Amino acid sequence: MAYDKFTVLKSTAVPLPIENVDTDQIIPARFLKATERTGFGDNLFRDWRYNSDNTPKADFVLNNPVYRGKILVGGKNFGSGSSREHAAWAIYDYGFRCVVSSFFADIFRNNCLNIGVLPVQVSAEFLEKIFNAVFADPSAELEVNLPEQTITLLVTGEQEKFDISSYKKDNMINGFDDIDYLQNMKPEIERFASKLPF
Repeated sequence: MAYDKFTVLKSTAVPLPIENVDTDQIIPARFLKATERTGFGDNLFRDWRYNSDNTPKADFVLNNPVYRGKILVGGKNFGSGSSREHAAWAIYDYGFRCVVSSFFADIFRNNCLNIGVLPVQVSAEFLEKIFNAVFADPSAELEVNLPEQTITLLVTGEQEKFDISSYKKDNMINGFDDIDYLQNMKPEIERFASKLPF
């Protein structure tokens, strides 16, 4: 299934300065029954967002109308814990297209890249600057430039580079998942196969 193409994203950000956010906190296990990749956004951070009677918790950032945007800024070690793909699905389905942290769990990072969410790893110092800027002014924007592999705090102009594999970068720019990538290569594969002896 193809996803939105990702080139340059300029957006306000939602700050979640909590370290060691694991996948069970991102999407609790009781919501993993569905096999479609839709509907998970409703339960993103479910136990942090809602009380037991399903009323919103006023002090949780996703319930604060001041903070909006397509970029989620998390604390160090974001996405640790179990390998569930549903955590990345929930983030995408909620509307985030980028997650920024100073460290990501490897499996979570790959799950994000597989479905069109860009994980941007920055230094601890730059992450702190982002949090400070967003808390000072929720309208502060970040610019994430995938072709250039840069993230810029537009209010100050400060910028950092981030790493991404060339394969995943190309897929995200084109809106491909792994199957789309192979299908796009079908003519080349068929030409190669036609030259093979039988």
